[in-house]
Order: sequence, then C-alpha cells, then structure tokens
Amino acid sequence: MHVKSLKVFCDVVGQRSFSRAADENGISQSGASQVVHQLEERLGVKLIDRSKRPLVPTPEGEMYYHGCRQIVRRYYALEEDIRTFHEEVGGRVAVASIYSVGLSHMNDCVQEFLSKHPKANVRLQYQHPQTVVRMVASDQVDFGLVSYPRNTKAIKAVAWREEPMALVCSPQHELAGRASVWLDELDGRDFVGFDSELQIRREMDRALSSHGAEAHVVMEFDNIETIKRAIEINAGISLLPTSTVVREVQSGTLVCVELEGRPLVRPLGIITRQGKELGKTARRFIQLLHDKAELSEAAKAAQIASESAPLFAESEDYSAAEDSAVESDVEHGVSSRA
Repeated sequence: MHVKSLKVFCDVVGQRSFSRAADENGISQSGASQVVHQLEERLGVKLIDRSKRPLVPTPEGEMYYHGCRQIVRRYYALEEDIRTFHEEVGGRVAVASIYSVGLSHMNDCVQEFLSKHPKANVRLQYQHPQTVVRMVASDQVDFGLVSYPRNTKAIKAVAWREEPMALVCSPQHELAGRASVWLDELDGRDFVGFDSELQIRREMDRALSSHGAEAHVVMEFDNIETIKRAIEINAGISLLPTSTVVREVQSGTLVCVELEGRPLVRPLGIITRQGKELGKTARRFIQLLHDKAELSEAAKAAQIASESAPLFAESEDYSAAEDSAVESDVEHGVSSRA
C-alpha cells in the first residue's frame, strides 16, 4: 500500500472534501475518490459517509484516519530529513497566523528564512483565531500563531513572545495628550472592542473589571485592522498591543498612551497538533521565530537598563528583569506583572 494513498485519505477526512484533498495532492477529484474507494475495497468497509455534507468518516474511517495520520506524518518527516541530510533545507512549511501578528513582522521572518534557505517554500496565510486552531487540528497547516495559547487534547501550545499593550486613541481624543492613564480612569468611556467570543476581548474586560472599570463598547469587530480604522475617526478608544499600531503612531493617525500600574501584555504562542511530527523545514522556521523573539527581548532589556541607569554609575551592575514565559496551558490571557 502506498503512503501517498494514505495521505490522500487523511486529507479527505481532515478537509472534509474530495476536491480540496485532490488539490492538495495534485490529482483530480475523481482520482481522490478512486483512492479512497480502493482503500475501502481493500479493507472491506466504508471509510467515508458520502451522504453527508461536509463529508464525515464512518466509525471505521475515524479509527483508520487516526492510525494513518501518524504513519503519514512520520514518513514524510523522515523522508525530508533523509533527503536533506547533506543538503540545505528545501522543503515546504505551511503556517496559519492570526491577523494581528503583523504583516510586516512575519514578512521580515519569511524573507530572512528564505535568504538563509533559498530552496525552502513558506506558505503563510492569515485567518480568524478559531480558523487557525481548526486548520492546525485538521493538519491543513504545519503550525499556527495565536494569542493566549493553551493546550487542549488536540493542540500543543508553546509560548513564543509577549506584546505590551497600551491605550490607543485618536489624536483628537481628550486622552491623547496624556503621558499615561490608569485603567480605572477608563470606566464608562466609549470603546471600540473585539467581538465578545474572542479571548482578547474577555481578557480586556477582565483587566478593566479588576480595576473597577467597565467599557462602554460602541463597536465590535473581529480583527485589529478594522478596530484601528474606527479609532482613527474617534469612534472610541481601545486597549491594543503596541506592536500592532507602530505604523499609525509614526504617521500620526493614532496615539499610544502608556498604562499606569501593572503592565498588560498579550501572550503569543505557536500551536501544533498533538503528536505531530514536524519536518526539518517547519522546525527550522519555528527556531527562527524563537530566535527573533529572544533578540527582541534582549534589545528591550538593554534599552530598559540604559534608560534606568543613573549617570556615572558605570561601576554598578544593573540588570533588567526578564519577562516571565507564558504558561501555554493556563487560560489567563492578558497577563499582569509587577
């Protein structure tokens, strides 16, 4: 039995579609259907319930899928390792990311990776957070980048980096001239918020509530780009990661106001499917993401140290406190640190 046939079957089940699985494997839709039919004849059972849309595996198909998926993963990871044993990285890595990770940030990562490994192929797509998790769980991508990562039965989450958050408002807003604000000062103010089902919205509400404040949400959106456009027309304020508004702050269309008290941060993480065997290309790309995050943290620590060091204190030692890593299996979202 060919591993390629098992991969086609796994893609049909994972993507709930013969046509999408066919595209993924470079064959026709009828070819994908024939592959599954041949497997069914060999096993003497029905693997796919074709009467339902989207397609679903039968109980036997579900069992076969879980077993085959492990075989396929291990085979292709091993094949890539052997093929590139004496060569540079030249495989493909598919990544799904939430929109707010930043197009420019990921663009830089992709360009740096391809400059080091010109034979590699990086397929990066931006999706809604729930879609990213679903794509990782169904093996449509190698790994995903999400905020507030957590472990589940299907998902393994690893901390990646933390992003400081700030009050973001229009230059015309009355708070725009402030150097800093306390969260309790935001009670009752008009907010442009995230959709209520998103984790970042729940954590924002929780942070405000812990300071006795409640946002008056006048608009809700599922992505940061639309929220920023609403803030620019002074529809309200919001709490956003500072890395997502760098361009607007530089151009003067938005203002960042520092939050007093314990800093708020948004944790970002890298998620993979539990038990997934990543190929060399995916592993190298993840390593690059971690390396760049560590360089960024080191640069911030150096900046903090230089800003806080008094004049003529060369003989004294000053060390910036390291950011504590986000525990990926703890659902506490926006983190507070002393």
